[in-house]
Amino acid sequence: MDMLVPAGAVITVLGLLGLIYCIVEVARAKRAELGEDALRARLQKAVALNLGALGVSALGLMIVVVGVFLA
Repeated sequence: MDMLVPAGAVITVLGLLGLIYCIVEVARAKRAELGEDALRARLQKAVALNLGALGVSALGLMIVVVGVFLA
């Protein structure tokens, strides 16, 4: 049970890194001056990654909360 908080923190940080990666990718896509279809395709991929990273981060925070309650 003592490992839940650190494990949850690591998972949360991985999710946050994924969110930062999404921000960087969207900024790169907008600076690349792509056509509308190419830009839309890149942004759709970024949205999928963004939702996944947000889910991972939320899961990590839930693990931290459970670890705090059980400690």
